[in-house]
This record gives sequence, structure tokens and C-alpha cells, in this order.
Amino acid sequence: MPAPALVMLSPGSSDPRVTQVAHELRRELQTLRPEISVNAAFLGHCPPTGPQVVSQLASRGHEEIVFVPLCLTRAASNCDDLDTLVARVRASHPGVRFSVSGPVGPAASLLTVLDLRLRSALATSRVLEVDGLVLSTEGAGDVRGGALIARRARQWSGHHRVPVVAACSDGSGPSTAQAIASLRNQGRRHIAVGSLFLAADQAYEEQADLARRHGAVAVAEPIGAHRELIDLLLARYAYAAMGMLEFEGEDADAATA
Repeated sequence: MPAPALVMLSPGSSDPRVTQVAHELRRELQTLRPEISVNAAFLGHCPPTGPQVVSQLASRGHEEIVFVPLCLTRAASNCDDLDTLVARVRASHPGVRFSVSGPVGPAASLLTVLDLRLRSALATSRVLEVDGLVLSTEGAGDVRGGALIARRARQWSGHHRVPVVAACSDGSGPSTAQAIASLRNQGRRHIAVGSLFLAADQAYEEQADLARRHGAVAVAEPIGAHRELIDLLLARYAYAAMGMLEFEGEDADAATA
């Protein structure tokens, strides 16, 4: 029995830098796991859309598909866009089984990537001292995602033994500039910014520019198609795919229950 197809769902964007990272992730995933059909689709109007990819997979005979949301700030798999997509493809392809994994989310392992990106930015700027950090994110996401971002900020702070303030680009929390001001009010003067963004899109550029104008000594690049993110995508897929397994006797047990 072939493995379920993996459809990575990325936020739709007209910015080619976002689609470039998504397709780079797809290529890396396909190289790493050639036995799985790995596909990239985009929520919104950016092609290929989820229904387009599902139609192609169904025409090639795939009967099981796992959606993996590529979102770094959400923790719950249900959201309006995703719920609408799943309902649409289920209605259009009744012979195909679908599963939705949890989003990548603000996983603790991504702090390692933040550190790598930040060290590179500090080296480029020839900065030797940091006494405050900003965790810049795409947005607060859902309630659990926001709580996890706050936890990651505390973990990052504990690891580096400096205060960390989380910032959001979507207005749901303090901006990068406000986060820097908060740290300055604590007496911090050498403040660097880590970026929990997928790609260097407009939101990232705006927050990075704000940070530099308000005196940040360094601003890290986004996460990008890092191997840690690839491993997280595979882990989310594997967990959801396991839930689609049917064991011998399962139907009989259900019939007699």
C-alpha cells in the first residue's frame, strides 16, 4: 500500500520569496523521502491551490492525502481557510481519504535555527555584546500558538540569560519597535532581533526595517528551508498518516460494538 501523499499548505502570497521557500522545502522533502509524493499548495489565490493539487493527485490514483499546514505561529489545525478547503475537496473527491496534521507551529526546535541565523547576523554586523533579544514573529496566530510563542520567548531568555520580548507583525501584539522600546526601558542597550518568519516577505522586511531604525544591533534572517523545518514537516505528516491506518479486525470490532 503506497504512503499517503503529502500536501504542504503554505499561506498564499504574491511575494515570490514566499513561494520560493515553499517550493524549496518541497524539493528537499521529496529528495529526503522519495517514496512519498510531496506537493506544495497555497491557501488563498496563489497557484497551485489545494483543490488543484488534490485533483492532480486523485487523477494519478492517490487515495489518501495528508495536509500539513506550513504555519509557524498557529498550533491548532482548524482555521476557516483550512476547514473550507478540506470540506471542498472531500465533497469533490468522495473516494479519497484526507487527514490534516497539526501546523508546524512555534516548535521549540526552531529556537536552534533562530540562534544560527542570529549568530550569522551578529557576525556580519561585528557585534560582540547582546543584552536583550526580540523574538519577531509573523503574528500571534491562534490562542495556543500565542501561548507557545510566549513560552518560546521565556525559553530563549533562559538559554541566553537575557530578557526576551516577543513582537508581532500583524498588530496583534507589540511591534518590533515597541519591543525594543520595552527592553530599553529595562536598561538594555545592545538589542538583537531573531526572526520567526518563513521567508523575507514584506511583513519581515517592515519589521526588520523598524528594528534597525530603532537601534537593533543585528536582525536575523528568516527560518527559510532549514533542515530542522523539514524534519518538523515530516514529523507532522508521519503522525497524521499513522492515524489513517486501518488494522485487521477493526471493521468487525466496529460492527459488533
